Amino acid sequence: MRIPEQIIEKANKNIKDCDVEGFVLGGGSSDAEIVIVGEAPGEHEAVKGVPFIGRAGDELDKQFEYIGIKREEVYITSAVRSRPYKWVKTTKKGSGGSRKANRKPNKKEIWAHAPILDYQLNEIAPKLIIALGGVALERLLGKGYKITDVLGKVIESPILEVQGEDYGWSEKRYAIFPLYHPAAVFYNPRIKDDIYQSLDRLKEYMNHLD
Repeated sequence: MRIPEQIIEKANKNIKDCDVEGFVLGGGSSDAEIVIVGEAPGEHEAVKGVPFIGRAGDELDKQFEYIGIKREEVYITSAVRSRPYKWVKTTKKGSGGSRKANRKPNKKEIWAHAPILDYQLNEIAPKLIIALGGVALERLLGKGYKITDVLGKVIESPILEVQGEDYGWSEKRYAIFPLYHPAAVFYNPRIKDDIYQSLDRLKEYMNHLD
């Protein structure tokens, strides 16, 4: 998918003072019925310019296989396109005592790249948006929903988009399906059953897409 250059330029200008690196536009089919919205690129994604690779990407591919879809059939994007990082101490040899670690994107970073997501969703007009994790869910629907409360439930609603100097609600309504971020299971293996119960519900919903 081609994004107007002025949108990209403005997004990069707005995020240039933030602690971020790399740029991942997204990937997949521009004619997709399903759009996957993640949080932000990690280290591997920032280097390769490809969404969801590495451990989280492997986990997402497992989930895709479970529900019977392929990467090339969907479009994968995120709330923020550059990797947010923070410096942390490390004892790794040759590191100088510190390294960059992933962190959650902040409101400024999400706002900076919001017009890119708006453009992609307007152009693709998906029948279903899968929100991976709380950051993606809040970007789309605001603070009214918690991922643990709506996990695996279809929410039919307008979504937040840039309107002037703030967010406003879109005219179009979308079907949003919240899931845990694929990396969440690495930090809390106990949620695996919840994940696959949600995927069962997602599979059932997808079977009824027109």
